[in-house]
Amino acid sequence: MTAREEAYTAALQAAVTHARSWLASVPDRPIPPRRGADELAKAFGEIPDGPSDPAAAIDLLAEVVDDGLMAMASGRFFGWVIGGTLPAALAADWLVTAWDQNAGMRTPTPGVVATEEAAGRWLLDLLGLPDRCAVGFVTGATMANFTGLAAAREQVLADAGWDVGQRGLNGAPPVTVLVGAERHDTVDVALRYLGLGAPTVVPADDQGRIRADALAERLTTRQGTGPAIVCLQAGNLHSGAFDPFTEAIAVAHQHGAWVHIDGAFGLWAGASPTHRHLVEGYQDADSWATDAHKTLNVPFDCGIAIVAKPAPLRRAFGVHGDYLIPDAAGDPLDRVPEMSRRARGVPVWAALQSLGRTGVTGLVDGLVGHAQAIAAGIAEVDGVEVLNEVVFTQVCFTVGGEERTRAVMQHLLAEGVTWMSGSRWAGHQIIRVSVSNWSTDEQDVAMSVAAVRRAVEATG
Repeated sequence: MTAREEAYTAALQAAVTHARSWLASVPDRPIPPRRGADELAKAFGEIPDGPSDPAAAIDLLAEVVDDGLMAMASGRFFGWVIGGTLPAALAADWLVTAWDQNAGMRTPTPGVVATEEAAGRWLLDLLGLPDRCAVGFVTGATMANFTGLAAAREQVLADAGWDVGQRGLNGAPPVTVLVGAERHDTVDVALRYLGLGAPTVVPADDQGRIRADALAERLTTRQGTGPAIVCLQAGNLHSGAFDPFTEAIAVAHQHGAWVHIDGAFGLWAGASPTHRHLVEGYQDADSWATDAHKTLNVPFDCGIAIVAKPAPLRRAFGVHGDYLIPDAAGDPLDRVPEMSRRARGVPVWAALQSLGRTGVTGLVDGLVGHAQAIAAGIAEVDGVEVLNEVVFTQVCFTVGGEERTRAVMQHLLAEGVTWMSGSRWAGHQIIRVSVSNWSTDEQDVAMSVAAVRRAVEATG
């Protein structure tokens, strides 16, 4: 064995040992980290004067970081909307790092690009979206929204006779962007990135669904008939509710607007015959965004941008360089903001290959079932009120007034058996449960409900 081979072997073996130890600890360890970032930063000390053994560096890393790890992979982690990692997706992600391929062009790296293209085709099939769509793999839902909205900006301005690629935004016809009152903040961030400014807000109902009648009114009464984009939502951050796609998309298209759907976690309802009714009509939109790290449970970072018409996407992101090797079929760099990136779509392929169609359906249905079971269980605890219709994977509840709700949340976090995050929704201080992990099971549900019961009793 050469010295190079020995160095890789020892370092990778150390990583495997520590990774297996971490994964084995997740089901039983307290979910919160034991030490904070400031304390851990001091433990690293100063940069060493000279080289060190690669395996020893990995050992030190694992030793220092362990106390600062949150057990996000636990079946009882319900904070934010963060999935776990399926075994095949984790292993594929390791291979992606080992292969170290730049997935920007088809010709130089055909292996990983072909894998991503297969994953894209399978995704469109599973979700029931048009097979003509372009699929791009980005860092997360924020950049997936950015990518879809960049294509939207490109097309609506082109329709108005303005070439934004050549002329920029100075002097361009103003673009009206309409959003629901309870859209996710990443939509607003993407609009800022794109120079489109603050959107026009459309009222929502008590579950956070955009009102199609109010959307029609806003589109009718807006100034002029210039370019317009409508942003809809598949899976409200708090309630999990879905916008009325059939009605809203029809209204938007009647007014010539591009329709973008933010489906960070909820787009996957389309992969389940049981829950597909939640996204009925969404296939008629113009672009969609989701995050495979959420419902599909692949490693960070893996957002997915889907655009019905590839042309505006290519105009927005396509790049030419004499040193590049373009492919006649188009390249991945034509569909995303990055020229250079890791092959983050490969773990998506591995997840889909390992699950199959029925496995993806079972994953989605299982997450929804566990959310509904948690809601039913905590609703039986004296003082708990579940505020939302649990149609997907989100549960929001209060315990008496704001002060007690916060006290219950703090008790839960301090105990560490389960992690549920606090938020504000519909004028209430709430505790939010986001069921996103493939490994959550009935025991996790029972333990989490029991933890809520203990917290309520302890703060009563």
